[in-house]
Amino acid sequence: MSTLSRPSTSPAGIIPWMINLATRTLAYSLNMPEPLLHTTGIFVFAQVQAVENSVGKTLCPIRLLRRLLKISSRNRFRQSNR
Repeated sequence: MSTLSRPSTSPAGIIPWMINLATRTLAYSLNMPEPLLHTTGIFVFAQVQAVENSVGKTLCPIRLLRRLLKISSRNRFRQSNR
């Protein structure tokens, strides 16, 4: 007679079990196999990461500060020439 292994009750033992349950539940609700769900998730993550990296370059705090200083200096110049 085999005994069923019980997940440990510590958070470290419960987390993998919860991730597995969430993956299976999502795959079931989307009616797709788990490996396909996993691969799709990796693909979506890579796409989002690429977009964040490209946007991150334009939203770099130093670049934004330079643009803000450039705009404010233009506005001061225009106001002083009136």
